[in-house]
Amino acid sequence: MTSNEEKTVKITPGYIYEEPGEALDEDTQKIKVSDAGNVLAEMEAALDEIADGNPRIDRTDEASAKSLEDLRALLQVSLAVNSSLVVEDSLQIVMKKAIELLNAERGFIMLLDETGTLQFKVAYNISTEFMHDKDFKISHSIANEVAATGKSVYTSDAQSDKRYANQESIMELHLRSIMCVPLKIKSKVIGVVYLDNSSQAKLFLKSDLFLFELFAQQAAYAIHNAGLYDHLLDLKQYNEMVVNNSPVGIVVIDAQYNVLSMNDAALAILEKNKEDVRLYNAREEGTRFFELVPENSSAKWRQMVDSALTTNQPFEDSRFFHNTGYEEKVLTIKISPTSRLPYGGDGLILVIEDITEKVIMEKYVILSEKLVARGEMAASIGHELNNYLTIIANNAELLALNIEKTQIDKAKFNCGQIVESIQKMKRFTDGLMDFSKLETEVVTYDIKLLIEDLLFSIKAQSRFKNMLFTVDLAADIPSVKIDVGQIQQILVNLFNNAADATEERARKEQESGNDAFKRSIAIAAYHQPKTNRVLVTVTDNGVGITPEGMEKLFLPYYTTKESGHGLGLVNCKKIAKNHKGDLTVTSQPNEGTTFTLTIPVEPDPSM
Repeated sequence: MTSNEEKTVKITPGYIYEEPGEALDEDTQKIKVSDAGNVLAEMEAALDEIADGNPRIDRTDEASAKSLEDLRALLQVSLAVNSSLVVEDSLQIVMKKAIELLNAERGFIMLLDETGTLQFKVAYNISTEFMHDKDFKISHSIANEVAATGKSVYTSDAQSDKRYANQESIMELHLRSIMCVPLKIKSKVIGVVYLDNSSQAKLFLKSDLFLFELFAQQAAYAIHNAGLYDHLLDLKQYNEMVVNNSPVGIVVIDAQYNVLSMNDAALAILEKNKEDVRLYNAREEGTRFFELVPENSSAKWRQMVDSALTTNQPFEDSRFFHNTGYEEKVLTIKISPTSRLPYGGDGLILVIEDITEKVIMEKYVILSEKLVARGEMAASIGHELNNYLTIIANNAELLALNIEKTQIDKAKFNCGQIVESIQKMKRFTDGLMDFSKLETEVVTYDIKLLIEDLLFSIKAQSRFKNMLFTVDLAADIPSVKIDVGQIQQILVNLFNNAADATEERARKEQESGNDAFKRSIAIAAYHQPKTNRVLVTVTDNGVGITPEGMEKLFLPYYTTKESGHGLGLVNCKKIAKNHKGDLTVTSQPNEGTTFTLTIPVEPDPSM
């Protein structure tokens, strides 16, 4: 190129490039080569002036120091983003660092709402602490373009940039340099970050855009992480609400039996308060599960828990009798192993449901069905009982009149008639229970379940309130073919006799000055494989039976009770024989008595 040769230099906002031989038009400034040196000199001077406000323009030895400063800023932003899950806090830090490092006057972070409209999320003005409505005026066309295309926009002089020079916001705000980059989660645009300057001395450079995009990515990570955290927090709170509002008790324990979680229903079932339970965490030990169950049933709970832990298989008990010390409850228990505990390791999830009311209702339904089926029998029984009730009613009326007239002797006679009629009614109903031969209903039944159901029913009766029950039911007892009602009748009779015997001994012990005597009944059941029979024993610590009484015990009408009729044990023996089994007894006076009921697993088909 000679000194007289001309070349065209086209100056556009933010860029300088050459186009040799291009035809000149009104919009193109022609510059001779001889004048180009002056123009370049002026530009260099302008850049030196701008470099004072933008150190990254400097390409001297300080460039490495500025790069280190950039990296340090990115590290600080990254640490800030990872140190807080509150999105507003993280975005404020990102915005502040971006403005400080890139020497911007204003900065905004805008997020797309559900309708796809950009909404201001964070705003920062370097010159004022607070921003007013007018301070939120920006180039919305640039922001919307970036949000729509997902591509960054950069201009170093918006006043001269053909793309934006005619925009009202550019002219009104006297904006010079603008950078706007998208906020992306993977390839999805969720918003934009916007910086601008109105000062010519604070121009953004192309190198600033790359750093700004890195800042924007940090902001996107902050939003994404905070969103994930909020989602997980909402899910956790939702799950906790569902678990706590569940009528079913849920307990989570680890392999060392520490309680990790326990909902309100579980606390109610086990009759504990929240203050009674310390949940295990990394800083302190928690309450052991077996501390929450009664001592007398701790061994059963441990057996179930250890079974699930050692086999790593689910365990289930559809009817577990749980005595809290205040009441007897029937529970269903499902224990499932898990290896996803919050603090690592294996553990168990216990699902406990209180089915006490359900069991009681089942018994009432069964009873009702039997009563309905025997309506005719009930009518004849009612007729007989009405005779006694008539006597009781008449004497009750006379009793009131005689008391009013202060005729004490007659009143005493009326009371005697009432008591005598009631006793006759009791003997009549007892006889009905003993001699009523309902049709035999032989079914295959779990003898352990029969015993547990019966214990649950009788423990609520006043005569058994002060009784200590000891239960030992072997795990390998097979189901037996029995008439459930008749076998239950035997056991009820044995329990009642045991209660009477222990009550009589307690009275004798008190008369002799021994107040330490405790009434007790022990129930045991096990299977004899050799004979293929199931044995059920009922042992009391009552007055026992004399040798003379042992000889007459199963004879009709023999009784040692004042109100007894001597037919209860006779009928029990008969039922046992009908099942091809037997009922035997051993006893020691003043020590106690043991009745043993033997039932074959497979009775005679002719039964």
